[in-house]
Amino acid sequence: MRTYIFTFLLSSRVFVPPRDLLARVGQIYLEQRQQLEDEPEKAKLKSFSAKIVQLLQEWTEAFPYDFQDEKAMAELKAITHRVTQCDEENGTVKKAIAQMTQSLLLSLAARSQFQELREKLRPPAVDKGSVLKTKPPAAQKDILGVCCDPLVLAQQLTHIELDRVSSIHPEDLMQIISHVDSLDNHRCRGDLTKTYSLEAYDNWFNCLSMLVATEVCRVVKKKHRTRMLEFFIDVARECFNMGNFNSMMAIISGMNLSPVARLKKTWSKVKTAKFDVLEHHMDPSSNFCNYRTALQGATQRSQMANSSREKIVIPVFNLFVKDIYFLHKIHTNHLPNGHINFKKFWEISRQIHEFMTWTQVECPFEKDKKIQNYLLTAPIYSEEALFIASFESEGPENHMEKDSWKTLRTTLLNRA
Repeated sequence: MRTYIFTFLLSSRVFVPPRDLLARVGQIYLEQRQQLEDEPEKAKLKSFSAKIVQLLQEWTEAFPYDFQDEKAMAELKAITHRVTQCDEENGTVKKAIAQMTQSLLLSLAARSQFQELREKLRPPAVDKGSVLKTKPPAAQKDILGVCCDPLVLAQQLTHIELDRVSSIHPEDLMQIISHVDSLDNHRCRGDLTKTYSLEAYDNWFNCLSMLVATEVCRVVKKKHRTRMLEFFIDVARECFNMGNFNSMMAIISGMNLSPVARLKKTWSKVKTAKFDVLEHHMDPSSNFCNYRTALQGATQRSQMANSSREKIVIPVFNLFVKDIYFLHKIHTNHLPNGHINFKKFWEISRQIHEFMTWTQVECPFEKDKKIQNYLLTAPIYSEEALFIASFESEGPENHMEKDSWKTLRTTLLNRA
């Protein structure tokens, strides 16, 4: 029953705003109450009231943000007031509603506090002119100066992942579908803007990729760059082993960025066997078949887990979103007979529910504030600065690279 209610409440917002659905629930309850108020029908009314309470309990628990709107909260209060009037004898319904309301208010307060927090501002990217003119001093702190253990860094990345992803709610993910429908129908709805939670999590992936590239490109000596690459390969492998696929993909993406990938002399010194295995897992062919097999294995391990460590499953978020998107686009909302294609929404709901289960896992690793602070605030080079650092480490090898390098130098000298 809970699964059905979750699917219904999640999917219904594609067709009707939650506030309007709540108003309809209130209207139906009022109609039923008027029909069943006579003494012979009071048992039926109590049974119906209990079902309404169950619906509201699961609604406020799974989708508390639906009630941040004043009108929605007023409607909820009106419905619960009518329901409690039918249970004045023993007060059990009144007690359940009081507990539900208290939990809802706590959830709304917690989410409100989160939204008030601002994304930690990173220091501005290193001035491109200074990157060109002077290389960073050898003593300048890098990630290896903060953490040289791949396992520990992978654990701290997992901490950050679980912290960020835990702020994503089912309705945030469902907005992807609503947004697609609004574009298809040439409608524009203000509430379909990308949510803060989704944006923050998406930005985290990009920042981690750029941080990896920055850490590699800003190293002066080839020997140290080689060590840096091998370190991140080991970190990515540890992320894979613990089920943190999102960080692993971000690290691989960072190492595959052009400014890093072009460092052939550096890569020639790297023991790439481990990296090849990681790239095999993330091979995009056959719709990321290898990754999906690994994800399925991690999911099964999580379901049978005896410890929090075994429960960790952090999928590649961009791929998860694409799966939901294509599932929505491939299948129609309505069947030929005009009925809602509930099978489609049941599958979307199943995948989102599974994702939400993963996000609620408590991170079992001890938090290291020093390492996390570095990961979240270390300066990140812009793409332009990455190329400059890359060309300074290993000069351009072909005409295209020489032209790019010349253009960059000219641009920066003109800015000076």
